[in-house]
Amino acid sequence: MSDSTKALSIGFSPCPNDTFIFHALVHGKINIDPLILAPPVLEDVETLNRWAQKGKLDISKVSFHALGHILQDYVLLNSGAALGRGCGPLLVAKQSYERQDLKNLRIAIPGELTTAALLLQIFAPDIEHLVPMVFSQIMDSIDNGEIDAGVIIHESRFTYANLGLQKIVDLGAWWEEETGLPIPLGGIVAKRSLGKDTLETISNAIQGSVQAALDIPHASLSYMKGNAQELAEEVLTEHVNLYVNNFSVDLGNEGIKAVEEFLKRGAEAGLFDQPRPDFYL
Repeated sequence: MSDSTKALSIGFSPCPNDTFIFHALVHGKINIDPLILAPPVLEDVETLNRWAQKGKLDISKVSFHALGHILQDYVLLNSGAALGRGCGPLLVAKQSYERQDLKNLRIAIPGELTTAALLLQIFAPDIEHLVPMVFSQIMDSIDNGEIDAGVIIHESRFTYANLGLQKIVDLGAWWEEETGLPIPLGGIVAKRSLGKDTLETISNAIQGSVQAALDIPHASLSYMKGNAQELAEEVLTEHVNLYVNNFSVDLGNEGIKAVEEFLKRGAEAGLFDQPRPDFYL
């Protein structure tokens, strides 16, 4: 069976922005003939990052930090990304800290390959005690004193104050002030070995799925609720409104520039090589 007709494996996170984006595609509402998709695998983004390092899936959501490590085998697609303004990771704690206080704190990150981890390391490169953990465990770990602070993402952005936690810094806002660019959080990659025609078909199909979701937002609500950590409809809606936007439909020149700058800074921090010029489709 050729690459153009085999069942392509696909993975994304159970977070509302991803299930919103992929609902139409994985439920057969978008025509992708002659391609066939295997049933999707929904996993924490750090698991997907690690799998991408091993080349496990044909199509996958990954953090833009992870993208810097996998460009030999994967290419970034133009659609399906989470990228924007006012939507970056937050560093939170039970008490207030200054930037110079962070060096000796135990700070949780939602995985070593996440964008959140790289942003924190660029913001405060002298931090010595990073503690990787699943993002959904971070706030409770701060609350029970297991760690001093943590970088939160996804739905936690909207609920941290309910646990009495304080925002130390909005890393996305810091990035925007530093670069003037939107913050690139995560994108969709596909294997280069699939070939340009197949890659373009996949990218166009994802774009169609995003547009279908934006056109009829309530159609994907039950799919989002079935996979989300937070079930309140207003939280799901707020999450989607924050992370799904025009960049999700098409990265465009500004989106590509933001990703390029992010990869450049990661390379300058010594975390991966400078990005190859053909990092995106």
